[in-house]
Amino acid sequence: MPQSRTQKLVFTIMMVLVMVYGMICYNISLEVGGLSNFVFVAGLPELAFMGPVALVLDLFVVSPIVGRRAAKLVGPSPKTPFAMVAAISALSVQMMCPLMSLVATLAIKRPAAPDIVSTWIQTAILNLPMALLWQFFVAGPVVRGAFGALFRPRAVTSGNEAR
Repeated sequence: MPQSRTQKLVFTIMMVLVMVYGMICYNISLEVGGLSNFVFVAGLPELAFMGPVALVLDLFVVSPIVGRRAAKLVGPSPKTPFAMVAAISALSVQMMCPLMSLVATLAIKRPAAPDIVSTWIQTAILNLPMALLWQFFVAGPVVRGAFGALFRPRAVTSGNEAR
């Protein structure tokens, strides 16, 4: 898990990219009636817009709240490290899904004024189960694995072992 501010930023960027792109592809698939190769390409321009929005929301709104709530939920000394990871993951989805569904409703779906709230609620309801499953079973493990490989402590050698 991230130790420094730089590592936390890198981890957050990685997680946002995987979560947002996955959810964009999911929503496009819902729109076009199924998953196809087209969906992966069609999601890229949307990622260019939604990714930075999600990053700003996560860094400045969601993460500070989630960190405090997760610490209260799990307590000062969790029985396993997974308890804190699970709490942060679930609480992040709980907050980010409605926020990003609102952004998508306003910026992408653009419903008529009387339908904004109902479209937002429907979008959030359709996204929440997928976001939770995507976070726990795909994005979380993939990003933690990639992050761990990227920031794995390197063994320090004296140079004598190679001889």
